[in-house]
Formats: sequence, structure tokens, C-alpha cells
Amino acid sequence: MRIGIDVGGTFTDVVLVDDEGKFYYTKATTTHYDLAEGVLNGLADILQMSGKSLKETDTIVHGTTIGTNAIVEGNGARASLITTKGFEDVLEIRRVARPKEAAYDFEVDNPPPLVPRYLRKGIIERTNHKGEVVIPLDETSVRQVVAFFKKEQVDAIVVSLLFSFLNPAHELRVAEICREMMPGIDVSLSHEICPEFREYERTCTTVMNGYLGPVISEYMDNLVARLTKRYGKVDLHIMQSNGGSMTVDIAKHYSANLINSGPAAGAIASAFITKLMGRDLAVGADMGGTTFDISLIDGGIPRSTTWGGVTEYPIKLPMVDMTTIGAGGGSIAWIDDMGALNAGPQSAGSQPGPSCYGTGGELPTITDANLVLHRLDPKYFLGGRQQIYPEKAYQAIKEHVADKLGMSVEEAALGIIRIANANMAKGISGSSVERGYDLRDFMLIAFGGACSLHAVEIARELHIPEVVAPPMSGLYSAVGLVVADIQHDYVRTMKARMDELTGPEIQAIFQELEEKGIQQLREEKVKEEDMVLEWSADMRYEGQSWELNISIARTDTVGPQEIAQIESIFHEEHQKAYSYSNPGEVVEFVNFRVRAKGKATKATLPSYPEDPTPPSAALKDRRVVWFDEGPLEIPVYERDLFGVGSSVDGPCIIEERVSTTLVPAGCTCRIDAFKNLVVSTGEDED
Repeated sequence: MRIGIDVGGTFTDVVLVDDEGKFYYTKATTTHYDLAEGVLNGLADILQMSGKSLKETDTIVHGTTIGTNAIVEGNGARASLITTKGFEDVLEIRRVARPKEAAYDFEVDNPPPLVPRYLRKGIIERTNHKGEVVIPLDETSVRQVVAFFKKEQVDAIVVSLLFSFLNPAHELRVAEICREMMPGIDVSLSHEICPEFREYERTCTTVMNGYLGPVISEYMDNLVARLTKRYGKVDLHIMQSNGGSMTVDIAKHYSANLINSGPAAGAIASAFITKLMGRDLAVGADMGGTTFDISLIDGGIPRSTTWGGVTEYPIKLPMVDMTTIGAGGGSIAWIDDMGALNAGPQSAGSQPGPSCYGTGGELPTITDANLVLHRLDPKYFLGGRQQIYPEKAYQAIKEHVADKLGMSVEEAALGIIRIANANMAKGISGSSVERGYDLRDFMLIAFGGACSLHAVEIARELHIPEVVAPPMSGLYSAVGLVVADIQHDYVRTMKARMDELTGPEIQAIFQELEEKGIQQLREEKVKEEDMVLEWSADMRYEGQSWELNISIARTDTVGPQEIAQIESIFHEEHQKAYSYSNPGEVVEFVNFRVRAKGKATKATLPSYPEDPTPPSAALKDRRVVWFDEGPLEIPVYERDLFGVGSSVDGPCIIEERVSTTLVPAGCTCRIDAFKNLVVSTGEDED
């Protein structure tokens, strides 16, 4: 039995799957003043609902945005940096480039470094590009720096020395001195956090780890203590940005891996339903209260990257390739200086929340617009558990949008929805079409409390033929948590031409990384038969600045045939990514990577036999709903009353406890064997 808990900007979603494969789900309000309180509230609710005890639970998997929020809000720890003398300004110099927006706005600049200049200190030492020590470590200079940091009462020390990924001896000794002089201090070492070349990205990633470490540790310690006090000892895992989970103790040391933890779970959930339906290509669209998170599923797995970031701070770690835009149910509608209507990226979140919540919010949001258009039922919000106020939504849109633009409240609400849909469609297009994908081959998986209200209209704009709203779609990221594997990534930088490395040398590198992964999984009590090891390498043509990650078939022996196959795959992937390749060029390795997985669960959605229901059996109401064409009375159905094989034509609304699906005119919705709502948009007929 597993429990997934996803803390979002507005709601904390909780899913429990028992040992018979039955799912239970609930939502609790996210308590920003104390995130652990919302987690405990949701956990208590799901246990009462399921009639289960936490002692029966194998694992709790937790997804959180606490790391991302700390960076965006500037609420991280007071971190300091020790580096090789003369390289204290790497964070400031960056790559000698300003943001792309600076081409149009001279006032735009890069964000300030997470460590101020006076807390960045150089020490006397030097290791060269071969990993050879050319200047021994001067421990006196180290002690002087640490004494200064102690006086300044820093919360964390980051150590990033030149070429430490090749020879970590100096970093390890510096860490010993730091812990000797400042017992209990949080120390992040670059050769552990990001053991790759590219000094700026390595340093920035390690600084991010130090900046978040104390914040993550404080939250985790508080949560574990309160869980233990209430329920006894619990096995708590944390979702990583790479789509796998890890234990709390490891998470506290590798805090940078938790950035985009919650959204990554949504990508895993999208891959889960894609494979379940026997498909390869999908767009995962997660619209919660604050953001709209986009993931691309290719070959049944989420696209991943080793190049990510938050607000222009690069993070050089393996992670699910996500695009996030400020378009959630709580995104605020506003008029700019030119008199144009906008929606987001600012959000009302859960506190004060949309105006219709009646919790102090006075600005109009996307949720308010849907309510004014009668696309939401005020008596059935969260299954009737939360009261909302249509009159407050109406007043907010009237005062802040409609009156200013000289239009009716309903016209203003339709304008808000159109702009929000356009923003989300643009985000999906940038993540897919601009990378060479044809969206006519995809399906759109809609989840998050707000997405199903917008998904079909977005899909039509992008010519996506099908939209899938899975069961529990309003909190489907939490489903991703309960089906996620334990996962760890290991990397070794070795720049070498392919003709310079022999098969046994390549084999030895992968085996060395594998041993680290196997040891870690054993410590986490993963059985040998549940371990999965995957190889890949970052490769490029000699002289290129950037590389491609290429999957490599794991084998017991790497010989000339296997090397030739690796090179051939690289040329194919280069052609796919850049529309050209050059098989005559020299190819080189840059990084070798191993991903170690522990298969955590066999959970799946149950499959049901055909049992079609006539639409009249699921009809619960008829309601006047506003569309671009004007008001129209349409049927409203209860999702749980449809059997497998049922079908209804739009326009209609299908309601459930945690989400609402809008099926526009010209579309047909059917219920498949897994009780997914599958909406045909009509775009496949073009």
C-alpha cells in the first residue's frame, strides 16, 4: 500500500492505492504558513476515507514545490562559497551573456547570484585539467575563510574547486575542515552534487544545493517529526526532478534534485497513462491553481534533460524536461497600461485565493471566469465540500475587467478564458512543434483541477485529435507519486574521441557507475530483481560546444560492434534533432551516465468490461453555459455514472468530485476500458 502526497500552490492532493489496487483520493487546502499542516490534514482525511491504517502502508511518496518556491521568492538559506583563488566571480560572470529579453528591454538583467560577493572566498590550491595537483591545498587559507564564515553565521558552505570532478581530494579536505570548525554546518561539494565539467553550471548547481539544503532539511525534519509523533515510524520518500523518488535522508543532502519535484510527478503520471493505453506520444498538461506544467511523452517515457533551471539560474542535473507557465485556476486577470487584457502569471494561490473562494481575494481569476460562465457548479466544487460564491466572482470581473473594457461580465469572462487558452497553447507548441514534433500524432492528457475545462479548446487550437481526462484527473500528479520508481543518476565526465577508447575501457566506466547505483539501492532495501540499470552518454561531433544524450544498450561486453552501433545511433539522433548529420566527422564522448532504478510498485488502473450507459442514466442537470456564440442550455453529466463504452456528444459538461470536463460542440466523449474520458476533437478529420 502506497500513499502519494503532492503539495501544490492551492491544494495538497493525496492518493492512496491499497494492496488490492484500489485507489482513494482527496484534496486538502495547502497551508502556506506551515506546509506540513496541510500534508497532515490530507493524510488524516485519506486514512479515514479508506478505513486504512498508516501501519499498513509500505511507503509515502511526497512531491513538493518548496525548493522551487524558495528560489522564486528568494527565501533560501544564507549560503557561502569556497572556490579556487581567482575564481570567486564565476557566478557573476556567468557565460558573459544577458537574458534574451534584454534584446528588447535594456533594463532587464540577470538575477543576482545566490551568494553575495563578500561571502564568496578563494583559497590557495589548484588541480589541472588532468586531475593532477599543481598547487597543494593551503589549509591555512581554508581556515581563515571558514573562520570568517563562522563570524558571519552562514547557514551553509558550498565548495566548488577547479576540476574537482576529476580529483576530489581538495574538496574532501576542505569539507573536513568546515565540519571541524563549524560542527553541524550544511556542506555541499561540487564533485558530489554535479560531477561534470563546465565550471559555471557546476558551481551554480552546487550553490543551489547549499541555498536550499537548510530550507529542505528544516521542512523534512518538521514533517517527519510530526508524522512520527502521530503515526509512529514512517517510510517517507521524496520525489526528485528526474522522475524518481529517494529517501528523506538522501533528499536533505541532494536538495537541488527536488526542484520541480511536484511537476515531475505529473510527467510520470502522463507516461503511466500513455503506456496503459498502448500509445507512444502524448502531451501531459497539468493545470493546477498556480501554474500550467507541460511535459512531453515520447516512446512512452517523459523527455528528460540535463539542462534545466529556475528564473535564469542554471541547474545541471538530470531532470524531466518540463515547461511551466503562469496559467492556473488562480491566475489573476488584469488590464495593462495599454488597455489590453492579460491572464497571469501572477496568482492568487490558496491565500487569499480566487474571489469566489470568499477567503479575502478580491481580484478576478480564471476560476472566477469559469464560474461566471456557469462552467463550474458552485454547489459541487470539490464534490460540495468547499463553498464558493458566484456573486463575488461576478463582482471581481465586473470591477476589474468588464467596466474598464466597456463590456458585459460574461464577455469579459470569455476574454479571460480565451487569453488563458492561448497562453497554454503557446506553451505546448513551444515544447513540441518547435522541437520538430507533429502534434497531430499526439494525445493531450489533461489533469490538475482546472485543466479539463480548457483542454479540448486548447487541443483544437493545436490540431491535437484526442484529449484524455484520466480517473482522479484533478489530482493526477499524486498518482504519479505512487507509481514512481526509486531512482538515482550517476555521471562521469571523460572527454575522449570514440577512436581513443576501447570497448573494455567504456565497459569499465559504466560498471564503476553501476556499482554506486547498486550499492545505493541496496541501502534503500531494493531487491536485486527489482533493480534496473540504464546506460547513456553525452556525445558530440569534435569541436561542437554542446552535446546530445544518447541511450546505450546495456551489455555484458562492449566490443567494436557495440561501439559502431553507438556511433550510428548518435548520427541518427543528431539528424533528428538538428536536421543534419555527418557520419564522416569524428565523434567524441563527453559524459557517461548510469540511471539506477528500484521498481517500487506494480500499481495499475483496473480494466473494466464493456457496460455502456445511456446518457440519460448519467444526466444530473441541464445548465445555461456561456460560449463564444452566446449562452446555450446544455446537459450536465455525473462521470461516475457512466459505464465503459458509453458515449456522449458535445456540447456538454461532465462533472466529478475533483474536476469538471467541458466537451464543446462538434466533439464526442467516450469512456474507455480504464474509465478514462477520451474526447475526440474532430481535428483528425482535417
